[in-house]
Amino acid sequence: MKKLILTTALVALSAGAAFAESHSVVRLGTEGAYPPYNFLNDKGEVDGFERVLGDELCARAELTCEWVTNDWDSIIPNLVSGNYDVIIAGMSITEERDQVIDFSDPYTQPDPSAFVAMSDGVDLAGGVIAAQSGTIQAAYVAASGATLLEFATPEESVAAVKNGEADAVLADKAYLLPIADEDAELSIVGEDVLIGGGVGLGLRESDGELKAKFDAAIQSMKADGSLNKLIEEWLPGSALF
Repeated sequence: MKKLILTTALVALSAGAAFAESHSVVRLGTEGAYPPYNFLNDKGEVDGFERVLGDELCARAELTCEWVTNDWDSIIPNLVSGNYDVIIAGMSITEERDQVIDFSDPYTQPDPSAFVAMSDGVDLAGGVIAAQSGTIQAAYVAASGATLLEFATPEESVAAVKNGEADAVLADKAYLLPIADEDAELSIVGEDVLIGGGVGLGLRESDGELKAKFDAAIQSMKADGSLNKLIEEWLPGSALF
Protein backbone atom coordinates (compact mmCIF):
# COMPACT_ATOMS: atom_id res chain seq x y z
CA MET A 1 0.00 0.00 0.00
CA LYS A 2 2.84 2.37 0.86
CA LYS A 3 4.49 1.58 -2.47
CA LEU A 4 1.24 2.35 -4.27
CA ILE A 5 0.86 5.70 -2.51
CA LEU A 6 4.49 6.58 -3.23
CA THR A 7 4.14 5.65 -6.90
CA THR A 8 0.98 7.76 -7.19
CA ALA A 9 2.74 10.71 -5.55
CA LEU A 10 5.72 10.40 -7.93
CA VAL A 11 3.42 10.27 -10.95
CA ALA A 12 1.58 13.36 -9.70
CA LEU A 13 4.87 15.23 -9.17
CA SER A 14 6.13 14.40 -12.65
CA ALA A 15 2.78 15.37 -14.18
CA GLY A 16 2.90 18.69 -12.32
CA ALA A 17 6.42 19.32 -13.55
CA ALA A 18 5.30 18.64 -17.10
CA PHE A 19 2.49 21.18 -16.70
CA ALA A 20 4.91 23.78 -15.35
CA GLU A 21 7.16 23.31 -18.38
CA SER A 22 4.27 23.75 -20.85
CA HIS A 23 2.15 26.44 -19.23
CA SER A 24 0.59 27.58 -22.51
CA VAL A 25 -2.51 25.33 -22.50
CA VAL A 26 -4.53 24.10 -19.53
CA ARG A 27 -6.54 20.95 -20.28
CA LEU A 28 -9.94 20.76 -18.58
CA GLY A 29 -11.21 17.21 -18.10
CA THR A 30 -14.95 16.55 -17.83
CA GLU A 31 -17.33 13.62 -18.23
CA GLY A 32 -19.66 15.13 -20.81
CA ALA A 33 -22.54 12.97 -19.58
CA TYR A 34 -24.05 14.70 -16.56
CA PRO A 35 -26.47 17.46 -17.55
CA PRO A 36 -26.96 20.22 -16.62
CA TYR A 37 -23.40 20.29 -15.24
CA ASN A 38 -21.76 18.93 -18.39
CA PHE A 39 -22.93 17.18 -21.56
CA LEU A 40 -22.17 16.91 -25.27
CA ASN A 41 -24.40 19.01 -27.50
CA ASP A 42 -25.59 18.15 -31.02
CA LYS A 43 -22.22 19.22 -32.41
CA GLY A 44 -20.39 16.84 -30.10
CA GLU A 45 -18.97 19.75 -28.08
CA VAL A 46 -18.83 20.03 -24.29
CA ASP A 47 -21.75 22.14 -23.09
CA GLY A 48 -23.60 22.98 -19.89
CA PHE A 49 -23.06 24.88 -16.65
CA GLU A 50 -19.43 23.81 -16.28
CA ARG A 51 -18.54 24.61 -19.89
CA VAL A 52 -19.70 28.21 -19.44
CA LEU A 53 -18.11 28.41 -16.00
CA GLY A 54 -14.81 26.84 -17.10
CA ASP A 55 -14.44 29.19 -20.07
CA GLU A 56 -15.10 32.21 -17.85
CA LEU A 57 -12.65 31.04 -15.17
CA CYS A 58 -9.96 30.54 -17.79
CA ALA A 59 -10.60 34.02 -19.20
CA ARG A 60 -10.37 35.63 -15.76
CA ALA A 61 -7.22 33.66 -14.91
CA GLU A 62 -5.74 34.61 -18.31
CA LEU A 63 -5.25 30.96 -19.21
CA THR A 64 -5.65 29.27 -22.57
CA CYS A 65 -7.80 26.20 -22.00
CA GLU A 66 -8.97 23.21 -24.01
CA TRP A 67 -11.62 20.62 -23.15
CA VAL A 68 -11.09 16.87 -22.81
CA THR A 69 -13.73 14.22 -22.04
CA ASN A 70 -13.06 11.19 -19.86
CA ASP A 71 -15.16 8.41 -18.33
CA TRP A 72 -16.12 9.11 -14.72
CA ASP A 73 -14.63 5.93 -13.25
CA SER A 74 -11.10 6.86 -14.34
CA ILE A 75 -11.33 10.64 -14.13
CA ILE A 76 -9.10 11.02 -11.04
CA PRO A 77 -6.38 8.54 -12.12
CA ASN A 78 -6.09 10.26 -15.50
CA LEU A 79 -5.71 13.66 -13.81
CA VAL A 80 -2.94 12.29 -11.60
CA SER A 81 -1.16 10.69 -14.55
CA GLY A 82 -1.17 13.97 -16.50
CA ASN A 83 -3.75 13.34 -19.24
CA TYR A 84 -5.29 16.71 -18.33
CA ASP A 85 -4.68 19.39 -15.72
CA VAL A 86 -8.07 20.07 -14.11
CA ILE A 87 -11.23 18.09 -13.39
CA ILE A 88 -14.42 20.11 -13.86
CA ALA A 89 -17.11 17.46 -13.77
CA GLY A 90 -19.64 18.05 -11.01
CA MET A 91 -17.20 16.53 -8.53
CA SER A 92 -18.13 17.04 -4.89
CA ILE A 93 -15.34 17.84 -2.47
CA THR A 94 -14.86 14.92 -0.05
CA GLU A 95 -12.15 13.96 2.43
CA GLU A 96 -11.50 10.69 0.59
CA ARG A 97 -10.88 12.42 -2.74
CA ASP A 98 -8.88 15.16 -1.07
CA GLN A 99 -6.35 12.56 0.03
CA VAL A 100 -5.49 11.88 -3.62
CA ILE A 101 -5.97 15.25 -5.34
CA ASP A 102 -6.40 18.89 -4.38
CA PHE A 103 -9.55 20.97 -4.80
CA SER A 104 -10.22 24.58 -5.66
CA ASP A 105 -12.62 26.69 -3.64
CA PRO A 106 -16.15 25.35 -4.23
CA TYR A 107 -18.10 26.85 -7.12
CA THR A 108 -21.42 25.44 -5.88
CA GLN A 109 -22.80 24.97 -2.40
CA PRO A 110 -23.42 21.38 -1.23
CA ASP A 111 -26.10 20.32 -3.70
CA PRO A 112 -29.07 18.27 -2.51
CA SER A 113 -29.25 14.69 -3.71
CA ALA A 114 -32.66 13.17 -4.33
CA PHE A 115 -34.31 9.79 -4.79
CA VAL A 116 -36.36 9.04 -7.90
CA ALA A 117 -38.65 6.01 -8.06
CA MET A 118 -41.68 4.61 -9.86
CA SER A 119 -43.92 4.92 -6.77
CA ASP A 120 -44.01 6.63 -3.38
CA GLY A 121 -44.05 3.41 -1.37
CA VAL A 122 -40.51 2.17 -2.08
CA ASP A 123 -38.20 1.19 0.78
CA LEU A 124 -35.39 3.76 0.63
CA ALA A 125 -33.77 2.49 3.84
CA GLY A 126 -33.59 -1.20 3.04
CA GLY A 127 -34.39 -1.59 -0.65
CA VAL A 128 -32.20 -1.73 -3.76
CA ILE A 129 -30.90 1.75 -4.63
CA ALA A 130 -29.08 2.53 -7.87
CA ALA A 131 -26.28 5.11 -8.11
CA GLN A 132 -23.41 5.96 -10.41
CA SER A 133 -20.21 4.26 -9.28
CA GLY A 134 -17.55 6.40 -7.65
CA THR A 135 -20.01 9.11 -6.59
CA ILE A 136 -20.86 10.49 -3.17
CA GLN A 137 -24.35 9.08 -3.66
CA ALA A 138 -22.97 5.54 -4.09
CA ALA A 139 -20.94 5.92 -0.89
CA TYR A 140 -24.00 7.23 0.95
CA VAL A 141 -26.16 4.29 -0.14
CA ALA A 142 -23.44 1.78 0.75
CA ALA A 143 -23.30 3.16 4.30
CA SER A 144 -27.07 3.49 4.71
CA GLY A 145 -28.05 -0.16 5.00
CA ALA A 146 -29.79 -0.27 1.63
CA THR A 147 -28.49 -2.52 -1.16
CA LEU A 148 -26.31 -0.53 -3.56
CA LEU A 149 -26.54 -1.24 -7.28
CA GLU A 150 -23.77 0.64 -9.11
CA PHE A 151 -23.62 1.68 -12.75
CA ALA A 152 -20.96 3.35 -14.88
CA THR A 153 -23.22 6.17 -16.07
CA PRO A 154 -26.10 8.14 -14.51
CA GLU A 155 -28.38 7.17 -17.40
CA GLU A 156 -27.91 3.49 -16.57
CA SER A 157 -28.79 4.09 -12.93
CA VAL A 158 -32.09 5.72 -13.93
CA ALA A 159 -32.78 2.94 -16.44
CA ALA A 160 -32.34 0.40 -13.62
CA VAL A 161 -35.39 1.90 -11.89
CA LYS A 162 -37.40 1.91 -15.11
CA ASN A 163 -36.69 -1.75 -15.85
CA GLY A 164 -37.26 -2.95 -12.28
CA GLU A 165 -33.67 -3.72 -11.30
CA ALA A 166 -33.70 -1.07 -8.56
CA ASP A 167 -36.36 0.40 -6.31
CA ALA A 168 -34.97 3.94 -6.63
CA VAL A 169 -31.99 5.92 -7.84
CA LEU A 170 -30.02 8.48 -5.82
CA ALA A 171 -28.23 11.30 -7.65
CA ASP A 172 -27.86 15.07 -7.70
CA LYS A 173 -31.33 16.61 -7.60
CA ALA A 174 -30.36 19.05 -10.35
CA TYR A 175 -29.78 16.04 -12.60
CA LEU A 176 -32.82 13.99 -11.60
CA LEU A 177 -35.49 16.71 -11.41
CA PRO A 178 -35.72 17.39 -15.19
CA ILE A 179 -35.85 13.63 -15.82
CA ALA A 180 -38.70 13.17 -13.33
CA ASP A 181 -40.55 16.18 -14.78
CA GLU A 182 -40.40 14.73 -18.29
CA ASP A 183 -41.25 11.10 -17.43
CA ALA A 184 -44.71 10.50 -15.99
CA GLU A 185 -43.62 7.14 -14.55
CA LEU A 186 -40.89 8.68 -12.39
CA SER A 187 -41.13 11.03 -9.43
CA ILE A 188 -39.01 12.49 -6.64
CA VAL A 189 -39.63 10.50 -3.44
CA GLY A 190 -38.51 10.83 0.16
CA GLU A 191 -36.47 13.70 1.53
CA ASP A 192 -33.47 15.41 -0.04
CA VAL A 193 -30.03 14.36 1.21
CA LEU A 194 -27.11 16.77 1.66
CA ILE A 195 -23.75 15.10 0.98
CA GLY A 196 -20.25 16.49 0.49
CA GLY A 197 -18.76 19.95 0.71
CA GLY A 198 -19.87 21.54 -2.52
CA VAL A 199 -18.44 21.09 -6.02
CA GLY A 200 -14.94 22.24 -6.93
CA LEU A 201 -12.20 21.89 -9.51
CA GLY A 202 -9.93 18.88 -9.01
CA LEU A 203 -6.21 19.50 -9.46
CA ARG A 204 -2.97 17.64 -8.81
CA GLU A 205 -1.56 18.46 -5.40
CA SER A 206 1.67 19.62 -7.07
CA ASP A 207 -0.12 22.34 -9.07
CA GLY A 208 -0.45 24.95 -6.34
CA GLU A 209 0.14 27.88 -8.69
CA LEU A 210 -2.66 26.77 -11.01
CA LYS A 211 -4.99 26.22 -8.04
CA ALA A 212 -4.30 29.76 -6.80
CA LYS A 213 -5.21 31.22 -10.20
CA PHE A 214 -8.50 29.36 -10.35
CA ASP A 215 -9.31 30.17 -6.72
CA ALA A 216 -8.85 33.87 -7.48
CA ALA A 217 -11.09 33.58 -10.54
CA ILE A 218 -13.81 31.75 -8.57
CA GLN A 219 -13.68 34.37 -5.82
CA SER A 220 -13.99 37.18 -8.35
CA MET A 221 -17.12 35.56 -9.82
CA LYS A 222 -18.59 35.20 -6.34
CA ALA A 223 -17.79 38.84 -5.56
CA ASP A 224 -19.43 40.32 -8.67
CA GLY A 225 -22.47 38.03 -8.57
CA SER A 226 -21.78 36.37 -11.93
CA LEU A 227 -21.39 32.91 -10.38
CA ASN A 228 -24.82 33.14 -8.75
CA LYS A 229 -26.32 34.19 -12.10
CA LEU A 230 -24.88 31.08 -13.74
CA ILE A 231 -26.18 28.88 -10.93
CA GLU A 232 -29.66 30.40 -11.24
CA GLU A 233 -29.59 29.86 -15.01
CA TRP A 234 -28.29 26.29 -15.09
CA LEU A 235 -29.06 24.89 -11.61
CA PRO A 236 -32.39 26.47 -10.62
CA GLY A 237 -33.26 25.92 -6.99
CA SER A 238 -29.66 25.38 -5.89
CA ALA A 239 -28.24 27.35 -2.97
CA LEU A 240 -26.46 30.57 -3.90
CA PHE A 241 -23.30 32.17 -2.52
